[in-house]
Parts: sequence; C-alpha cells; structure tokens
Amino acid sequence: MLQRMVRALSLGLTLFYVGFATPSVAVGQAADGIWTLPRTPDGHPDLQGVWANNNATPLERPEEWSGKAALTDEEVASLQAAAAAAVGDGDALFGDQLVLAAIDGIEATSYDPTTGNYNQFWIAERDFTNNTSLVIDPPDGRIPEMTREAGDRRRFAAAYRRDHPADSYTDRPLQERCVTYGVPRLGAGYNSYYQVFQSAEHVVIVNEMIHDARVIPLTGQPHLVDSVRQLHGDSRGHWEGDTLVIETTNYSSAAQFRGSSDGLEIVERLTRVGPKVLNYEVTITDPTIWMRPWTVLVPLRTSEEPMFEYACHEGNIGMDGILAGHRAEERARASQ
Repeated sequence: MLQRMVRALSLGLTLFYVGFATPSVAVGQAADGIWTLPRTPDGHPDLQGVWANNNATPLERPEEWSGKAALTDEEVASLQAAAAAAVGDGDALFGDQLVLAAIDGIEATSYDPTTGNYNQFWIAERDFTNNTSLVIDPPDGRIPEMTREAGDRRRFAAAYRRDHPADSYTDRPLQERCVTYGVPRLGAGYNSYYQVFQSAEHVVIVNEMIHDARVIPLTGQPHLVDSVRQLHGDSRGHWEGDTLVIETTNYSSAAQFRGSSDGLEIVERLTRVGPKVLNYEVTITDPTIWMRPWTVLVPLRTSEEPMFEYACHEGNIGMDGILAGHRAEERARASQ
C-alpha cells in the first residue's frame, strides 16, 4: 500500500473531476448482509470508483498449461511461491513476465545494471486466480493466428524500425512520446488503474497510464462519419440489462492496438458482479489482422486509494537523449 502511494505521489497531482460524478442511491449492502447492486438515481448500476487490473493471470495461456483452463488451489499456491522467488533484485516483471518467469523458474536480473532500470518498487502487488489466461475465446486461451497480409506488414514494420529507429520523433512509439498507451489497455501491475464516472447521458473512463480520459455518450447518437479517425476510436455506450456495453469504431491507423488496422472494432462489457469486482470483457475484431474475433475477460478489483495524474511529458527527458544520441551516431558514421 505504502509502496503504491509513494509511486503515485512521485508521478503527479490528483485528477479532480468536479460536478460530474453521480451519487449512488444504494449502498450495496443489504441489512441481511447480502450484497445488492448499487444503482445511480437513473436506475443503472453504479460502476463509479477506482478499479485496478493487477492480475497475475497471463493474457494468453502458456504452452505449459495447454488444454488446462484452470489451476488447482495447490497449483496456484505453488505458482505464487515461484513468482515471489522470481522477483529477486532485478528488473521489474511487467504483465505476463511475472508468471512466465515463475513457470520457468527464472530469477529476474537487470539488463542494465550500470544505470539501472525499473525494479519491483514500481509494480503493484499482483492478484492470483485459478484462471490460466485472460483470453476466454478462443477456448484454447490463445490470440488467434494473424492473417498472412498482417504478418507481412508486421515484418516490414519491424525491418523499418530496425533501420530507422529515430530519424524523427515520429519514429518512436506513441507510448514513448507520452501520447497514449491505446484503448483498450490490457497491461497489468503498472499504472493499470482506472476511474469511472457516470451521469445519465455519459460515462467517463480515465486510464491511470498517461491519464487518458474517454468521454463516452450513452444517448444513442450515431458514430462519427467514417472519414474521421481517432487514436482512441469513436465510442458509443448503451445498457444491456445491468451491463454497460461500449462499442468503438473509427480507429486511426496510427492507433496500433497489438498491430491492428483502422478496421479495428472493439466491444467492451462492464458488469459489476460483487462489491469489489467489476468484470471487464473485451471483444476484438479486425478481419485484416486476425483470422477471427477474440475475447478477453479481466476482473477489475476496487481500490480504496485515489488515482494520481501520470505526469509523463513533465519528466520525459529520454526523448531528447534518444534523438540526440542518434544524431551523434550519424555524425560519427559520416566522419569515418
């Protein structure tokens, strides 16, 4: 807890959204101790608050767990012990790296011990479950195979990045430039907190990472015309029973969610299933990239801690160094 607060305070100031959040009219706990779904004054489920994705469950099912949708409680306990041993004094184990290191019995080391790198201080405590993957469809827990054309484009892009790593700032990733980490963001354990605000006509979802904020209409208005493209796409929400459904289209080709194209379509479903759990289900469709749609289910857990602004640009001295370093390399080659 203290670790996360220290990290958060070092990143910036608290985000304040004044006058938007809707008060809840139900406390969520009945007199008999049975949880009841809290609702806003307009009758819809109250999804507001800070929610954390600190899942240790890997996005894709590791080959070692092929054909196994769930671990036994004993296997989970052994995995936790192996993960604790894997952390060591080395670099931070982001996302799936923690479980993969635990499976392989590897202790984290630092690839740059001279200047240092992110270590475990920056990583939140991880949540272990019996699930072997966040991908729930296809049933094998793996992201579908890419199309041949998508594979060719990925190889071309990799070759270009190798030969032109920093001709300009535009050659650097959007994340490195403090623009966005994209929507949806499925990474866990590092700045993977979200805050939800609701009114009768809108919902706002704020990502902790680079403090991206999505303002999503719930009024039934149509999507933007096809020629208007955005890094976060164009989102429209509606309620299906007690589930908030968000459909996003009109992605820019620069958005690049896991190599996606501007044909990407995302459907998110947020369902509050208990006092401390918000199920976040995401279906990804892009027929030019993947052979079939695929779906991820991420259990988000409530956090009593406030979310702080991620001050990315303010501390982004690395960009100057990257570009200056490559200009120095070019001058050195020219002088030979």
